[in-house]
Amino acid sequence: MPLSKEVRKYTYADYLTYPDDERWEIIDGVPHMQSAASWQHQSISRELLRQFSNYLLGKPCEVFASPFDVCLSDAETDDEDVTNVYQPDLSVVCNKSQLKGTGYFGIPNLVIEILSPSTAKTDRLLKFNMYEKFGVKEYWIVEPDVKLVSVFILQDHNRYGRPELYTETGDVKVSIFPDLVINLNVVFDF
Repeated sequence: MPLSKEVRKYTYADYLTYPDDERWEIIDGVPHMQSAASWQHQSISRELLRQFSNYLLGKPCEVFASPFDVCLSDAETDDEDVTNVYQPDLSVVCNKSQLKGTGYFGIPNLVIEILSPSTAKTDRLLKFNMYEKFGVKEYWIVEPDVKLVSVFILQDHNRYGRPELYTETGDVKVSIFPDLVINLNVVFDF
């Protein structure tokens, strides 16, 4: 009878040993290599970053664009033992004391993932479930090919409700910042 193979969970400590010229994420202990983004993806990311950055100037929260490590963890997990290391396209964080090294250790307030063919399944399923589990208050999934944004808001029972859907002609009112409105016409102007 063959011996059962041990299933290894990779951690942030392993992640730090990966080559600097490669982009990796670790999702629930499993490494995933990232591919280069399309120019449309980069255009959307740049414009969202600009609008969030302009709004957050002089405020206690900050927005970060990939490559920026988000190490989803609770207070009991040592940094090197974190098994969820993501590089969301955009992350908004409001607790600056959790900024360390290459990113953020904790739960971002808002995360935006811009889909590409190679990441769509991961962003819609694996990351969605982890962001919900860890309590990310607002999660956006941006679809460049159809110019659509799905916004998920964490509800009272710690689950994401039905998404609010926005097209390229709409404006998104950001739930965690009630006076911030993102103009999608500019975001999808490519």
